[in-house]
Amino acid sequence: MNSNSSPEHLRQTSATQLTPGTGFPVVAHLRDLLHDRIPLGPPELAILSTPPFLRLERIQQLGFVSRIWPGARHARYEHSIGVFHLARLAVQQLRLAPGGSMIADTDARTLAAAALLHDIGHYPFSHAIEELGPPVVSHEEAGRALITQDPVASILRDAWQVDPERVATIVSPGGGSLPPVDRLLRGILSGPLDVDKLDYLPRDALGCGVPYGGVDTSRLIDSLRIATPPDETLPRIVVDSKGVSPLHSLINARQEMFDNVYWHHTNRACMAMLLRAVQDALLAGAVNGRELTAFDDRSLMAALSTPEMPETTRRLVTALANRTIHKRAVEFSANAKPLFHELSRLFFAPDHRRKIEMAMTDRLRTLTGMALPDEAILVDIPKPERWRTDVWVEFEHPPVGFTHLMPWRDVVGLTDEDFKRYEDHRRLIRIVTIEPVRAIVRDSWQELLLPEIGLPLR
Repeated sequence: MNSNSSPEHLRQTSATQLTPGTGFPVVAHLRDLLHDRIPLGPPELAILSTPPFLRLERIQQLGFVSRIWPGARHARYEHSIGVFHLARLAVQQLRLAPGGSMIADTDARTLAAAALLHDIGHYPFSHAIEELGPPVVSHEEAGRALITQDPVASILRDAWQVDPERVATIVSPGGGSLPPVDRLLRGILSGPLDVDKLDYLPRDALGCGVPYGGVDTSRLIDSLRIATPPDETLPRIVVDSKGVSPLHSLINARQEMFDNVYWHHTNRACMAMLLRAVQDALLAGAVNGRELTAFDDRSLMAALSTPEMPETTRRLVTALANRTIHKRAVEFSANAKPLFHELSRLFFAPDHRRKIEMAMTDRLRTLTGMALPDEAILVDIPKPERWRTDVWVEFEHPPVGFTHLMPWRDVVGLTDEDFKRYEDHRRLIRIVTIEPVRAIVRDSWQELLLPEIGLPLR
């Protein structure tokens, strides 16, 4: 971060340069690997210096992906700043568009604050922990508490001149309805066109050194407009005709990154191990779900290694630290119906999934006579993703056969179901095991698994 704190410099900067979207005097520039120079004002620097935000420096954006791509060690910290940067540019673009006068200065600052703080409640090691469900809340809900209490809340009120509760609600609406302006603003942060994806996809690809994740970000932001589709009463964010192709590149980048990086079998095995380690600690009362957001990657692993933790938790954490990763024994595709369907349902029932894992391990003990640890068999179920393309395209001069405002899917001839089919066929469910029993589980999986999910042996 480069800055010059001399009074002369600050007076000159405040008169000649303001931060885009928020209008604060520029007093520093952060040199970002993805976006180059990001201008920052005093209120923004104040948030970056708070302990809750600094914790994000110690949480890797991609969790265990660096086990496969060692360069992928970027953190939630720089991702949050990148999302904030893009959100400021997006809201600045919308305010220049027809209808943009509905976005006031306070609205723009509120959205920028929400973008900067959207991951402040994130758990260590990516999203695996929050997949456990209650008592673990979503990272957005966990972030609400951090945004609405000091030190963050007082900085938002005094320096940003925005309401912390409103910022928190844009981050985590909690199922409630938002006012029209806030509903529009949240579309910048979460939705088919959100700047979260516009940052993490190319940033993750850059960190991994893979040729995926390419998005024409500047062109997509430049294409943003405000319009009210037919049969709707509230305005929403749309794209003009120049945004059609960049939106397609965003969807393709997301598919490619999930297929090649996020769903990589080694990363998924590590996530399954971490999930079970935390789950067993929670069930034993050795850790509280609400305190998990106080940890970073290193401190969580240290806490899960203490003598107070269950043996399964300590063994799994030791194995992760020593890179003794569970191995693929069996993979299930969407074509394996109804088996795939029954296993997919376990994503939403983590306690039942754990019972099945332990029952399979018990059956394997009986089958082999081996003394096996309770965590010998784990079931990895990637989250069912939602491929949303609910975007409208505005044409100044629509081609013959098109209308002035029409759904993107009608413009390109693709539907959500087309993308969902791809996801269904690429999202594999796996049984992963400790190495000594891998071959046995591969040969005997039907005997171990099918009775536990109520399906007959084949």
